[in-house]
Amino acid sequence: MTPVTCFGDRVVAVFGLGGSGLATALALAAGGARPIVWDDGEAGRNAAAAKGLSVENLAEIDWTSIAALILSPGVPLTHPEPHWTVRLAASHGVEVIGDIELFVRQRRLQAPGAPFVAITGTNGKSTTTALIAHLFAAAGHDTQLGGNIGTAILSLEPPAPDRVHVIECSSYQIDLAPSIDPSVGILLNVTEDHLDRHGTLEHYAAVKARLVQGAKTAVVGVDDPWCAAIADDIERQGGKVIRISVEKVLVDGVYAIGETLYSAEGGRAVEVAALAGVGSLRGAHNAQNACAALAATRAQGLSLDQIQAGVRSFPGLAHRMEQVGRLGPVLFVNDSKATNADAAAKALSSFEAMYWIAGGKPKTGGIVSLAEYFPRIRKAYLIGEATEEFAETLDGHVPFVRAETIDKAVPLAAADAVASGLPEPVVLLSPACASFDQFRNFEERGKAFSAAVLALPGIGKV
Repeated sequence: MTPVTCFGDRVVAVFGLGGSGLATALALAAGGARPIVWDDGEAGRNAAAAKGLSVENLAEIDWTSIAALILSPGVPLTHPEPHWTVRLAASHGVEVIGDIELFVRQRRLQAPGAPFVAITGTNGKSTTTALIAHLFAAAGHDTQLGGNIGTAILSLEPPAPDRVHVIECSSYQIDLAPSIDPSVGILLNVTEDHLDRHGTLEHYAAVKARLVQGAKTAVVGVDDPWCAAIADDIERQGGKVIRISVEKVLVDGVYAIGETLYSAEGGRAVEVAALAGVGSLRGAHNAQNACAALAATRAQGLSLDQIQAGVRSFPGLAHRMEQVGRLGPVLFVNDSKATNADAAAKALSSFEAMYWIAGGKPKTGGIVSLAEYFPRIRKAYLIGEATEEFAETLDGHVPFVRAETIDKAVPLAAADAVASGLPEPVVLLSPACASFDQFRNFEERGKAFSAAVLALPGIGKV
């Protein structure tokens, strides 16, 4: 745990008592603050009470005594409209922040030079975060991994000069961290997502930009216009920027040509890493993730030999291009984390012959944008609420069946892939949808896929 001392002996309101909310309240209490906590759900309130926290309805407290409102990132800050706790805080001049901001302030108090790598982007941030943490750990560093991936940031060990924090940050978390200032900030990409929470793509991009604008070193993917403009703006203001690309050769920065990574300075480029044979980093999207990881870890002092060795031992991220098993020549890949079409495109571009399991709770735009990959898809197996919408898009272009559920889709896809006689067919779960129609989250969906694969007769390990 990271005890938060910056609100010592003051009353702090905490709303939202999921994993990160409860961890936040306990970290505040450990640092000497007096948290008052509330959640709309009785289970959250009961869990807090069992930990000895003061549970009070924030609609009924005296807000004149409150030093800050700590909001769970899942609670609306601005769109579609501010949450009632946000309105109450604003009416009393109380700042509204989140757990990332508390960590940032504690780091400045406790160990201002402690290594802190923060990662964001519409897609790829979890793999990049996991890869960077793996590179530091493989090189022998005390490494703390968390944030939007896995462990809540305040449940990690506290910042220290010899300890590296590698933290994934969602746009929701950045929105609640106004003074975020990582040693290295990474912005991978910006594409349309979460507009229900940010209103416009312009606002969404501006929120993402805050993470790199406050960084000592900004690592920015420049393959989309939003990020390219953000990188230029940071440079104009005197900030240090390392640009990364998988689409162009850079005069200065880190870029990939196929599976080879190059570092360029003043137009002179040298080969610095190779991804050939690293199954956990297959595809152009993972080349971008690797470029970001290489730039960030070099900026924090790792050698090229340490980086290359770490890349080769990287096991990959669960539910993101995760190789689950083989049945003869058929490879089964769990890409459940692909919750939108842009994320699914990364997987679809990585294989030549696929039996694609797709569907769930659809996102705006569906899978129309994936048409360029349809020739690679031998057959699709549609599940969940998106079935009819996806069927309409695929009709006449890709053979499909309405499989309804993952446990029905997997054996159907496996049988077709085995019967195809292809040298390297892939059964791919890359849903291009949220999971909430049939599962609590994408992790649960990915586990269901893996369980169905591992139940197939004759299945072997990768």
